[in-house]
Amino acid sequence: MKKFLAGLAVAVLGIAGTVAVASPAAARPAAPAPNIVSTAIAVNADGPFAGQFDTLLTAASCESLGGAVVGALSVRGQRTLFAPTDDAFANLGLTPANVCAALPADLLADVLSYHVANGARDAASVVDASRIRMLNGDFVTQANATLTDGLGRQSNIIVTDVFAGNGVIHAIDSVLLPPGFGN
Repeated sequence: MKKFLAGLAVAVLGIAGTVAVASPAAARPAAPAPNIVSTAIAVNADGPFAGQFDTLLTAASCESLGGAVVGALSVRGQRTLFAPTDDAFANLGLTPANVCAALPADLLADVLSYHVANGARDAASVVDASRIRMLNGDFVTQANATLTDGLGRQSNIIVTDVFAGNGVIHAIDSVLLPPGFGN
């Protein structure tokens, strides 16, 4: 497993480097280290949450996305990532083995960008907000550390304030689905 994660880390970081040249975010320099991507890889590789974000990391690095998600989380500018656990993805039948093929690239990109908000929102900022605009332009609502997605599904924030050089990560127990998902 550690060998897989090390390979995944190299792949994700390699994509991030490629995206810096090829994406619309190319004009923006890389975020201060460790950025959200490298922080997520580190949290997934060691400690109490090791191996709990394999599906998210695999999804973010799907070749069909062309590195857009990794690029958005690797450049300067503050972001907040609401990171679903592997169990959250498994509830939708998604695993590291099938996540890249299970959804069309545009739908996968929409779902992943629905987990990212502009600005670094620590736990206090999140619970003070009733609505949070996500990177895809849609909103989630928030009450009592529970996010409600565009389909009315709820996701609890289970870990808060994992800080990175360009933002913050909060772990959630369900995948957020944007309005109109699957239509």
